[in-house]
Amino acid sequence: MSGVLRIVIAEDAAIMRDGLTQTLTRRGHDVVAAVGDGDALREAVDAHRPDVAIIDVRMPPTHTDEGLRAAQAIRRDHPGVGVLVFSQYIETQSAAELLAGSAEGVGYLLKDRVADVGDFIDAINRVAAGGTVLDPEVVRHLLRASRRTDALGVLTPREREVLSLVAQGRSNTAIAVEFTISPRVVEKHVASIFAKLGLEQSGNDNRRVLAAIKYLES
Repeated sequence: MSGVLRIVIAEDAAIMRDGLTQTLTRRGHDVVAAVGDGDALREAVDAHRPDVAIIDVRMPPTHTDEGLRAAQAIRRDHPGVGVLVFSQYIETQSAAELLAGSAEGVGYLLKDRVADVGDFIDAINRVAAGGTVLDPEVVRHLLRASRRTDALGVLTPREREVLSLVAQGRSNTAIAVEFTISPRVVEKHVASIFAKLGLEQSGNDNRRVLAAIKYLES
């Protein structure tokens, strides 16, 4: 996409927000709104229907993932609006959800890894044109999370339930009481979990602890 882009900026840090506005304006683009929270972002997109929205992840009121949740809403309500997440943080689960439906017109860049303004402007243009722009570090986080999730994907629903209680430090007897099954059945579930997760018996490792770590990592 060439020519003037209509852009909405969502960034709670006033100096960063002003800096982005000035940079994009000097490059000939039209910043139609620059806001500081997720609600104002959604209102600005509803009102202006920009070509692209540049969105920080952590904004008021909780400073957790408001930006990404707003980005998901924009993708749902205005699929023609490009979304470029521009943040210091990688929120892996929310990023995966943002990319789950279609990655067209989506970008995720890390502020401290963008060294050239020209590259940043190029990324905005690509997202506005329906392309996908992902920082390699974001991709690594997504792949790592995918591998952890896949590791537990081999478990049955009941095995996942048993593993969740193992991760809480519950004994086989306590798990049997929880599910109203015999301790022998629990032992079979636990043995199956160890086998599926590749946790071979070792004199140096506690397989229950290792299984719990895999569960918590997922």
